[in-house]
Amino acid sequence: MMLKHYILVFLLSAMATTLVQGQGTRVGFYSATCPNAESIVKSTVQSHFRSNPAIAPGLLRMHFHDCFVHGCDASILIDGPNTEKTAPPNRIQGYNVIDDAKTQLEAACPGVVSCADILALAARDSVVLTSGRSWQVPTGRRDGRVSLASDTSNLPGFTESIDSQKRKFADFGLNTQDLVTLVGAHTIGTTACQLFSYRLYNFTANGPDPTIDSRFVSQLQALCPQNGNSGSRVDLDTGSANRFDTTFFTNLRNGRGILESDQKLWTDASTRPIVQQFLGVRGLRALNFNVEFGRSMVKMGNIGVKTGTEGEIRRVCTAIN
Repeated sequence: MMLKHYILVFLLSAMATTLVQGQGTRVGFYSATCPNAESIVKSTVQSHFRSNPAIAPGLLRMHFHDCFVHGCDASILIDGPNTEKTAPPNRIQGYNVIDDAKTQLEAACPGVVSCADILALAARDSVVLTSGRSWQVPTGRRDGRVSLASDTSNLPGFTESIDSQKRKFADFGLNTQDLVTLVGAHTIGTTACQLFSYRLYNFTANGPDPTIDSRFVSQLQALCPQNGNSGSRVDLDTGSANRFDTTFFTNLRNGRGILESDQKLWTDASTRPIVQQFLGVRGLRALNFNVEFGRSMVKMGNIGVKTGTEGEIRRVCTAIN
């Protein structure tokens, strides 16, 4: 009887831990303390998007890169000589949008809304502005106090194998479907020639990367000449770079993935069926990309969140209080 009692206590304790970790955030967290929080973020993102659409993919990547380093705690936003923001993968557009939204929120509700939540909401709003479907974003995150450029080495790289990517995602409780779904964010935005041009020239003894459609190689070579500007930008989703849709997956099927790590989603046997499900291939259970993307974003958005008395609510997003 005593053994059963201890087992029950252990199980209840484990359940409580799971609840704290899984439900530290909730939809409508600011409904009483700052009821206009989400609308202020939305209008700010919309305003900036009208003058610079490139902020949409920037904000989406920013949220992803933030969550994969110290959890979703806005550590990516902190200024300084060796902070996460200075790391090459984080030199992206959209930081000014978060700063603008924070300024407006501090005027409306001083010391209430975290920078981490602003970033999570802005990422959702960016998807909607590019014709994707909305989802409810749980809020209640607090901001972290640690930001080191060296910690960004954990971010998935553009040459990384699928097995390595899966391990990194699994470390944060994300499965293979989450991996394929979240990489689908590359349906919007651009990348620099320097991150993929090696695939176009002398990738093998016979020339370009054989997983690239041969007819597509010449198009990419024209955009990224061998001795050209390595910083030139190329659409990640050829033909639909400004619209949040499944064309990205169609391009992978057709050998038109730009990044090596993206194209591997099609060539790897463990991820190809998921790509096919998003494409509605007959014989497989179809998956709705927009629906699954929202679900995976909620899961990702709960990685390592700081709640309660952990962390802080920054007065400005670029500096620790």
